[in-house]
Amino acid sequence: MGTIWPDTLPAAKGAKYTLVADAIRKAIENKSLEVGTKLPPVRELAYKLSITPGTVARAYSILTDEGLLSAEVGRGTFVAPPKKPVLDDVWSRQLYKLEEQDDQHVSLFSPRLPDVGQVSLIRECLAKIAQGDPAMFLNYPTRDAYVGVRKAVVEWLSPLPLGQLGADDIVLTHGGQNGLCVVFQSILSGPKPVVFVEDLSYAGFRRAAELMRAEVVGIRMDKWGIDPMSLDLAARQVPAQAVCVSPEVQNPTGSFSPLERRKEVIEVARKHDLQIIEDDCYRIGEPRAPSYRALAPERGWHVSSISKSLTPALRVGFAIAPLEQAARLRRSAEYGYFGLAQPLAELTRLLLSDPRARQLALDVRRRMSEYVRVAVNTLGAFDLVWDPDVPFLWLRLPSGWRSAAFTRAAERTGVQVRSADEFALRDGRAPNAVRIAVNAHVSLARFEDAMQRLRGLLDNPPEQISV
Repeated sequence: MGTIWPDTLPAAKGAKYTLVADAIRKAIENKSLEVGTKLPPVRELAYKLSITPGTVARAYSILTDEGLLSAEVGRGTFVAPPKKPVLDDVWSRQLYKLEEQDDQHVSLFSPRLPDVGQVSLIRECLAKIAQGDPAMFLNYPTRDAYVGVRKAVVEWLSPLPLGQLGADDIVLTHGGQNGLCVVFQSILSGPKPVVFVEDLSYAGFRRAAELMRAEVVGIRMDKWGIDPMSLDLAARQVPAQAVCVSPEVQNPTGSFSPLERRKEVIEVARKHDLQIIEDDCYRIGEPRAPSYRALAPERGWHVSSISKSLTPALRVGFAIAPLEQAARLRRSAEYGYFGLAQPLAELTRLLLSDPRARQLALDVRRRMSEYVRVAVNTLGAFDLVWDPDVPFLWLRLPSGWRSAAFTRAAERTGVQVRSADEFALRDGRAPNAVRIAVNAHVSLARFEDAMQRLRGLLDNPPEQISV
């Protein structure tokens, strides 16, 4: 240990217990301290470093909670062996048990992610936060305090074609829905603004717009998403301020808007001075075309989150404004809710900065795709839209079934799916189709059984005639 420690701590900023913990952590990482090495007694190390025993004890306690050290009564403190990745811990088993209590019931309303180790990582991060600077738990959030987490988000989003992006462009939100609300607050003005959405679209667009007392107008869509000619016609008739789109993963149909379609939409948006709000929350795979923010940097707004890639429980999302409009978006967030709670922001920084997080997101993606393939193997003979990197499937029902009747029949068998009606405007017309979300909280076998129950309904549509 004498080769690791100088006679005094380095002249660095921060609490002394943090400096001690960082030095030990670094020594373990570079193998200067090997597994099984006994650390000096608290009082001995405190004397050597000219600090209080309590400071050393606190550093040892932090590293013990992190699993880097192990304390054995009567023997001392030792470097612990590395922890094995936890792929299915007790928490996860209890979580899945909620579904397993009812062998028949399987909810396919919304995607449910598997625990591939992210629960364990979140716990580690929370343990670090619990031992962090007490000021984090006593002060209001400040913009400067969040520089670190915004930089972590920029790095997390770096694989995406978002155009010019820096830490000052990131606004932290309480999930994607909160991100949409903040964007609407930044864009919409006047007593009765108008927002365009696709005929079938994420209901959160409508809910967020309604909070701003906006009128929501549906635009015809095709297999590539929103139809540019219909958008142009509507914009000539109604002076709208924004159009909402989900080009990578259209919710609920699962369609994708190719680059040429995006350029056509941008041409119409520029012609009528429409802001373009892109919801990217459902994409878990690689992006297939540049974002609207990259293609139209003067009017492209981007909203995403970690809800479909790591966990929806933390309610962490990101809103990004077009160039030159970041200050307006920041003001909307700060005036609305000051920002994320500091412990949550620090948790986000630790989580997204951890080198394991990106691999965990990839593992989530791969695991979800296994469920998608099970669904396709069972229902592939029907009119099904699917992609291995999309956490839901879109099923157009065969003749004889209407979506409302099918969802009721499916629920009687213990399977819950969403009708197309739930994604249509109040005065809009919905096709006879349903959205089937992946539920990775149940086993693949139970998920396949649910698909077989749906297959049984599809093979046997009702034949009664109503008079």
